Amino acid sequence: MIACMLLSACGTKVESTPESTKPNDDSVTSTQEQQNEPTSTDTSEKQTTDSPSSTDSKSDQASPSNNETSLNEKEGTDNAPGSQAAEVNIEKTYHMNANYYIKPNDKTSESKVVLLTFDDGPKEEKMINGLIDTLDKHNAKAIFFVNGYRVKSHPELLEIIHERGQVIGNHAWDHEDLKKMSTTAAAKQVTDVQKIVKETIGVEPQFFRPPFGSGNDALKTTVKKSGMLYMTWSNGSLDWDKSTKNKPEKVIQNVLDQLNPGSNILMHELPWTVEALDELLTKLEQKGYTFVDPRSIELEAR
Repeated sequence: MIACMLLSACGTKVESTPESTKPNDDSVTSTQEQQNEPTSTDTSEKQTTDSPSSTDSKSDQASPSNNETSLNEKEGTDNAPGSQAAEVNIEKTYHMNANYYIKPNDKTSESKVVLLTFDDGPKEEKMINGLIDTLDKHNAKAIFFVNGYRVKSHPELLEIIHERGQVIGNHAWDHEDLKKMSTTAAAKQVTDVQKIVKETIGVEPQFFRPPFGSGNDALKTTVKKSGMLYMTWSNGSLDWDKSTKNKPEKVIQNVLDQLNPGSNILMHELPWTVEALDELLTKLEQKGYTFVDPRSIELEAR
């Protein structure tokens, strides 16, 4: 298996180092899975996810201890800020195939669709609202795959995403390679995010994406037991790469170059992605594509 590309960032500097052009996943993936995601894509804060031994406060970044988790469970979620948000029951008319494409369950559902996703948040209110303003303009829903340590630092940002009607996904507690962890440690990275999201908005994520697209059968078993659909992506925007920094036109072109019916598009919470999104969605619509509601996707791949 080709090694994953690694991206490191500090402050506003974005650099990339060689890594795999495919998700580091044990399952067979399609040739469309040509891009990887960064260790971090934040240009407004210090990088904290490259290593567990980050110089930032470990109490803010580390996955909760068993004692802390137990306390959180005892406190319950009845008074979680987002617990009163109405959950819409959407008919499951789509499914994900083995190559992470979104496919209609039958001929009555539109096949020319794309799934929009944004990884590595939540980071900044202005960018989150910018993305969602554009999604609303195009009547589109997306999955915001979040890291647990970010939710712990800024739960109010998670609440914004939820309250504005977008879908929350689980992207592990830290942005580290789960495939390199023990089964127990990797499982904790998954379940701790489920807990903190439930405590914050009153519902658990139903979608999981591993950092770097790197996973194995044990991780997939944990994800399934947690009631989630495991996915990587089939269309990478490369918005995180230094070649695309501050170049929204490249974000757009990268997506269009890989476009196929059912494309599962990987993007991030970045200024140039916020800037690119309206034109990108307009061009997709001009090509006859619509945006699949993540809630209409079955939670079992087939």
